[in-house]
Amino acid sequence: MSVAKKQYKRITTKSLVEMKANGEKIAMLTAYDYTMAQIVDGAGIDVILVGDSASNVMAGHETTLPITLDQMIYHAASVVRGIERSLVVVDLPFGSYQSDPKEALRSAIRIMKESGGHAVKMEGGKEIKESIKKILNAGIPVMGHLGLTPQSIYKFGTYTVRAKEDQEAEKLKEDALLLEKLGCFAMVLEKVPAKLAKEVAESVSIPIIGIGAGNGVDGQVLVTHDMLGMNHVFNPRFLRRYADLHGEMTKAFEGYKNDVKSKNFPTDEEQY
Repeated sequence: MSVAKKQYKRITTKSLVEMKANGEKIAMLTAYDYTMAQIVDGAGIDVILVGDSASNVMAGHETTLPITLDQMIYHAASVVRGIERSLVVVDLPFGSYQSDPKEALRSAIRIMKESGGHAVKMEGGKEIKESIKKILNAGIPVMGHLGLTPQSIYKFGTYTVRAKEDQEAEKLKEDALLLEKLGCFAMVLEKVPAKLAKEVAESVSIPIIGIGAGNGVDGQVLVTHDMLGMNHVFNPRFLRRYADLHGEMTKAFEGYKNDVKSKNFPTDEEQY
């Protein structure tokens, strides 16, 4: 007999842990602005990630590295103003936490105070342990991120699947257990073998959100612009497109242009 899912008026970090315990999958998408956040939140998405992927999607950079803390706060504040239910998690950008735990805490505090976000996300395991501890000790919730960590792309040299070799897989499992022990409320696993991701999800009590990590984890995340088909040149195996907004928007823009050029817009009914 199926058990009715609990209805959450607001999603919190505690809600996500409960959802994992109850076998309910977690739906997570990105947003970077007020209008998109309203739509995503209104659709019932559990978690909105204000990702440093804004560096690629919104600013056109090749990597996530150039985006600044000030820019992340701007995007996050815009998103927070547009939501009623979703939990808003904000990426700490490259350079704001890796080298100095005190700087990490200052960065996290700025995000929480200036954007109104509900939690921060950080890439890495043992290497950033002291920064995570510092932020958690201040009462700020932390979501971890293991596997492919885009802020380290120049170290990896490629966006290929991570942890296929035994040594890296063992480190990932150790880091996952460490993040749970430190007190992270959840973590993202990006582009790792599905079997390994399932093993990690079963080894910890906190939710594992996958992107390119198979269906054995506790939830999924995609970049909204990718799953809407606004970005039509990015085609990884894990991406399912739920719309072709690139095509629809191009058609709409061309229709508008043609109506203006042919003097068909505005009509008598569309003017004062």
